[in-house]
Amino acid sequence: MGKTSNTSLDTVVTDFILLGLSHPPRLRILLFLLFFIIYILTQLGNLLILLTVWADPKLHTRPMYILLGVLSFLDMWLSSVIVPRLILDFTPASKRIPFGGCVAQLYFFHFLGSTQCFLYTLMAYDRYLAICQPLRYPMLMNGRLCTILVAGVWVAGSVHGSIQATLTFRLPYCGPNQVDYFFCDIPAVLRLACADTTVNELVTFVDIGVVAASCFMLILLSYANIVHAILQIHTADGRCRAFSTCGSHLTVVTVYYVPCIFIYLRAGSKSPLDGAVAVFYTVVTPLLNPLIYTLRNQEVKSALKRLASGRGAGSENK
Repeated sequence: MGKTSNTSLDTVVTDFILLGLSHPPRLRILLFLLFFIIYILTQLGNLLILLTVWADPKLHTRPMYILLGVLSFLDMWLSSVIVPRLILDFTPASKRIPFGGCVAQLYFFHFLGSTQCFLYTLMAYDRYLAICQPLRYPMLMNGRLCTILVAGVWVAGSVHGSIQATLTFRLPYCGPNQVDYFFCDIPAVLRLACADTTVNELVTFVDIGVVAASCFMLILLSYANIVHAILQIHTADGRCRAFSTCGSHLTVVTVYYVPCIFIYLRAGSKSPLDGAVAVFYTVVTPLLNPLIYTLRNQEVKSALKRLASGRGAGSENK
């Protein structure tokens, strides 16, 4: 698992070279345009969700949509940490990233990524309370408590990112400096360390892999109870609406957690699949979130129509 290097510590790495994704040179322009369009659509889609939740009084006071707005905000920033640098890989621009830039990218990726991980768990808990405890829901999950929980999620994500960045870059890096990946992430960077990385890999396995897997299991447990409660609903329309609301969240959770667990429970792996899997949850998932939530959530679609027509939330009732 761990590795050591006898490379002289006299040479200190001051920057890294991101080798990026392997691709045929003839597809460079096509890939540049593809990822550029994905990035623009991701920003616009999530910004639209964020503005809709903020502008519609029917949505921005309800915990479910407060959490959805926070998720959109996270997706915008997570995409911005990864995708612009990935786009540069398909241009003649230098692939070098300063040492401090690599530290910052790794920190913000794990800060935002773990915050999103905890937020998904919080969203599942919110749906569990709304469906399984409907009469007590306004008391159990009010706006104030939701704000406190969201703040706790951000703090936990920041602590997680700080731990991972500190542990990764406390090690000496004395060459080579070529990161065989498209961004500075723990497994790829650790391969360049001139010291034993056993402790780091163990912490990565526990703090990322196991925590992500535990959150995923908690979400599945919440949804097992939710499905049981939905099946008790007597009307077909009621069951359909409940499944539609929860289905969008469960879809997003699956496409985020499964690739994440695949990467970090195999921290020592050098599989060529790792890059493709990482692209899915760092680039594709932030794009899919607004699509999934708008296409499967009737209330969000109605709010978007009201926003597009310039009508207030209350105008429908006049």
